[in-house]
Amino acid sequence: MLESKRLVVTSSALTTGWINLRPCGQAFFPADAFAVSNGQVRQGRPVRLYPADSDPVETDLPTTRCGTPRWCFRDRRWFKHFAAKHGLTVGSTILISRISEREYRIEPHAAAFTFVDLFAGIGGFRLALQALGGQCAFSCEWDNHAQDTYEANFGDRPAGDIRLIDAQSIPDHDILTAGFPCQPFSIAGVSKKNALGQQHGFRDETQGTLFFEVARILAAKRPQAFILENVKHLLRHDRGHTFSVILRTLTEELGYHVQYQVIDASLVVPQHRERVFIVGTRQACGFGFPAPEEIARRRRFASLGALLEPSPPAKYTLTDHLWNYLQAYAAKHKAAGNGFGFGLNGPNDITRTLSARYYKDGSEILIRQRGRNPRRLTPRECARLMGFPDTFKIVSSDTQAYKQFGNAVVVPVVEAIAEKLVLSLGMIPAKHSEQMTGGTEDR
Repeated sequence: MLESKRLVVTSSALTTGWINLRPCGQAFFPADAFAVSNGQVRQGRPVRLYPADSDPVETDLPTTRCGTPRWCFRDRRWFKHFAAKHGLTVGSTILISRISEREYRIEPHAAAFTFVDLFAGIGGFRLALQALGGQCAFSCEWDNHAQDTYEANFGDRPAGDIRLIDAQSIPDHDILTAGFPCQPFSIAGVSKKNALGQQHGFRDETQGTLFFEVARILAAKRPQAFILENVKHLLRHDRGHTFSVILRTLTEELGYHVQYQVIDASLVVPQHRERVFIVGTRQACGFGFPAPEEIARRRRFASLGALLEPSPPAKYTLTDHLWNYLQAYAAKHKAAGNGFGFGLNGPNDITRTLSARYYKDGSEILIRQRGRNPRRLTPRECARLMGFPDTFKIVSSDTQAYKQFGNAVVVPVVEAIAEKLVLSLGMIPAKHSEQMTGGTEDR
């Protein structure tokens, strides 16, 4: 059986022909095909590509002067013609198969399903659904820093404010995903707004009403299914009235068959993170949420210690001033009978929930260090704690990265839910699929 890899087309592939081959892995190509470039002169021994319905192409694979692969074919002029011929767009998938040691077939790969990524953040939903063979037809996210990260990893920039988007301009799709803003419904968000004398939930005139933007698009496009995510407190907000409005909108007004379940991400990552997932299907199809043991099979790290970097930079260690402040703050609230305080973790612990405020002092998740003050997680460790692969590019400042991962979904949890959904809809998810992320590396 041929060894094949599935790659996702990015905007840079369409404009420059630069295909990111990183997901294939270096072992997928002959070692002598990689070599330092000398202008356009091939230095590595070429491989032969057979694009579907096109003439063969001979090319090698360039490296940096240090010998690191640049993860692209040196000859890339053919790809734009290939893409135009087969109608490939951003998010389309191609299949590259190894025919022999030096020969490879490249052909369009039909997506198992299409989806849109609303309130996309940095693309946690997209990572999960692409891994199942889905093709992203549209994305939107209003935060500029999150847009930067999304574009760096997926090759296309999300549209901005969803309230300004004509629903009919969104492409038809099979599944709608949305982690609609949770601050108006979270315990912390409600407390903050009460303290400031502001409205919350559906009375919040900005973020709180954004659920109805999801409903607007569902009504206009009528996808086969949707997956929504929010904080657990959404179920209890305003004595349950908020959630009853959401359910009534989805079921009675839009006619979807709806199920919901609270899932703790500690099944797959060493973090307690309870989120409610709401899944709806246009037709009754037998969908059921995955059992805990099904989700747990996607566990990425055996323990917290397994995801920690061995030698994190010193800047992540708390200063004496901040550490003394956090200890005094915790002692004061403990004496008053409150539960406020920092979370101090060792290698075998399960952390508290990573939040978007982590950039402030890191107090909810601190890592013990022998002979030193505890430290914050690094942004890469936060990515791992949310189930993001190490190939995921972090292009923002630490402050923005902490916000982005604190607002993200835990990728393997979404994968487990989405796989049950696409199977129940009769779509066949990709097995052992590969993702082509990025498009901004040195080339």
